[in-house]
Amino acid sequence: MTGLVPAALRAADPAALVSPAPQSSSGLRYGLFDWLDHRSEYGQGVFPEPFLVDDSDLEINEFRLDWEHARGNNRESEFGRVELEKGFGLMTVELELPYERDMGGGSIMQGFDNVNIGARYPIHQYVSPARFVDSTWGVAVEAGIPVNSVVSKNAEFVPKIFNDLRLGDHFNLQSVFGYSTLFGGGSEGGLQTFEYGFVFGFPIQHKELPLPGVLQFIPVFELSGDTDINKDTPGHNTLTGNAAFRINLKTIGSIQPRLGFGYVFPIDHGAGEDLNHGFFTSLVFEF
Repeated sequence: MTGLVPAALRAADPAALVSPAPQSSSGLRYGLFDWLDHRSEYGQGVFPEPFLVDDSDLEINEFRLDWEHARGNNRESEFGRVELEKGFGLMTVELELPYERDMGGGSIMQGFDNVNIGARYPIHQYVSPARFVDSTWGVAVEAGIPVNSVVSKNAEFVPKIFNDLRLGDHFNLQSVFGYSTLFGGGSEGGLQTFEYGFVFGFPIQHKELPLPGVLQFIPVFELSGDTDINKDTPGHNTLTGNAAFRINLKTIGSIQPRLGFGYVFPIDHGAGEDLNHGFFTSLVFEF
């Protein structure tokens, strides 16, 4: 993608987020049907990496490690994830390798979960004349490939739409909506689920909060939910919250570390059936 700003610069100085871009025949508009806008800050590091909700921003080169510990219903669970994201123009392609370990009732169930491959692409952008409003709509898809472990038996396919919205300099909202279908046998084969997530972010720059070694401090609040469409429990909903923050540190050479910590909790009865509380730790390297 042309006009991208280095990670350190765009995290340290909001004025650097607007990068110069070549003008098309229609002025500031470009892309299919001129639906994209060169002034948009999509892909410029404005939006924090989510924890529970799928990422929707453009990522050029990113590697992340996630770990979550959850307790509920007399069980303890550990969830680990390794993820690599790579940008090709405006398209982001991701590869995710998750691992799960459940303990309870004197038994332990553990193994690699589905290998997830995904891609996303922006299709429409609106930027207000004063740039207070910056909205990007896009489409995405994710495919889960089972590895035939005790926690990975069914393939999954999830088409999605997303919106990344920035309002002024201190508020952004990422929204993701997907329709999941599981393929294969067993009790979950054929299950269809509506998935949704919202990520509220409030970036605070170093000049506003001069913490040593920190370029950005970002309080984050997430809502992650899903509703069963068919099978035995149509309409059954689970909604989980996450109160978190990200710390974007100063670069080490060409690499910028980004630390994240969150407290996960159930919001509705469906989530409370399996979750009492949890803790989320995330380490992202942008390079």
